[in-house]
Amino acid sequence: MSRNLKISAALVAVFILAVTVLLGLDDDRSAAPGATADAALVRDDSHRLSTAEDGRVTLVEFLDFECESCRAAYPFIEQLRERYAGEVTFVARYFPMPGHANAENAAVAVEAAAQQGELEAMYHRMYETQLEWGERQDSQAALFRTFAADLGLDMAAYDAAVADPATLERVLRDREDGLALGVEGTPTFFLNGEKLEVSSTDEFIERIDAALAG
Repeated sequence: MSRNLKISAALVAVFILAVTVLLGLDDDRSAAPGATADAALVRDDSHRLSTAEDGRVTLVEFLDFECESCRAAYPFIEQLRERYAGEVTFVARYFPMPGHANAENAAVAVEAAAQQGELEAMYHRMYETQLEWGERQDSQAALFRTFAADLGLDMAAYDAAVADPATLERVLRDREDGLALGVEGTPTFFLNGEKLEVSSTDEFIERIDAALAG
């Protein structure tokens, strides 16, 4: 049975926008000097959006919730998660870009939600609302707090997590790993440890299928 997904022309167009970032056309090369030698592609505490029991195929995305290309790729990644449920492990790692004023705030909010088991709900909320808060220069932390309240989180615990320096440190450790692995922009994907550079959604799918067949 064919694994090809039915993807709209509009989705292909926005995904190609994301691909320009994967190929380094909209990157952050100034971040490279901060790279470290002890990077890990997937750590024990890395966030797995979906998990394949056999562990043979893993797709890792370094993402920025304020990045327009990440939002463009988001519907496609959700389609992939549905299509490859139980076959591919999908890992999301934070990579807030310095040029985005609220990228760190958004990642901290997602991490604070993750501490209450609501990573995925907040992950979805960030992309679904990005047009409301993206590119704003003032802090959107208060808005993100309303997202947490809407999800029914323990707000005292959420506030404590946001204020805890360890939460931001957890976010920045992902970014440091990405820098050391050669990540220069978002979204950047790694498939079974190899940086994935593709020019279309079809090629993206073909690479996953090849990994599953290997």
